[in-house]
Amino acid sequence: MMKNIWITSLISSEETVRKLMSQLKTYGLEVNGHFWEDDLEKLAWVKSRDELLNSNIVLWAILASEEDLCAPSLRYGLSLLTITLQAQKGVNFPIVILQTEGNPIFSDVLPTPLKGADVLSASVPGLGAKLVAKAHAPVKAILPEYRLNTYGNAQIGQWFEVGPRNTAWLGAMFGVEGAEITFHAVGPKGSLPSESVLNYPLKGLKLNLGEKKYTAWAVQNELHTETSYFVKVEGFPKSIIFGSYSTEEEADVYVVGLK
Repeated sequence: MMKNIWITSLISSEETVRKLMSQLKTYGLEVNGHFWEDDLEKLAWVKSRDELLNSNIVLWAILASEEDLCAPSLRYGLSLLTITLQAQKGVNFPIVILQTEGNPIFSDVLPTPLKGADVLSASVPGLGAKLVAKAHAPVKAILPEYRLNTYGNAQIGQWFEVGPRNTAWLGAMFGVEGAEITFHAVGPKGSLPSESVLNYPLKGLKLNLGEKKYTAWAVQNELHTETSYFVKVEGFPKSIIFGSYSTEEEADVYVVGLK
């Protein structure tokens, strides 16, 4: 199988992208990619989803400046595309951010889905060799305790899918920081359900986690490894919180920063 690298360019310089692609092709790798479209209202981040999920893609390179990596809309769109990539290929799928200019950005200040990415200068000596080595390195499967995915387009809107990976949840809860939930459903994992029966649905729950304030919805349907909780979200939450629904004051939850 030919190993392919997918390049997402947040910068508009065709010359820079062309040089990078030519450099990588000298190492015997197929290189394809696209220029990022920053339009969250139209869910433009979805456009490259299918290409990135192709089984031949073994590494995702993101070409960006410091300014790009600090812009909330760009961070949010990249987070959602990363989530759907990691849902299919694992949270340790190799992602490399190639920074073109500005002060160095470190991965620990990036949104949660991108914290595992390597950040390299786009002008570092031997960049091609570094990316080729990473593309050929074996990837050890690391699976979180939960499942998280995203779906959407301009017609159906923006959806999140959550569920347990190896256990069961006695209900499910999902909350957003700085956005609004408008619909929820339960069904088989992997695609939005066409119909759903909800047990004791709850709306408008208020949750605080430190200084963060969340509005959450919940259901008491039991979820297992093959069923999920689907939530439609209007707006672009700074972070999300989710997990098994509990009536106790303290419960185990997962928090994912998106901006």
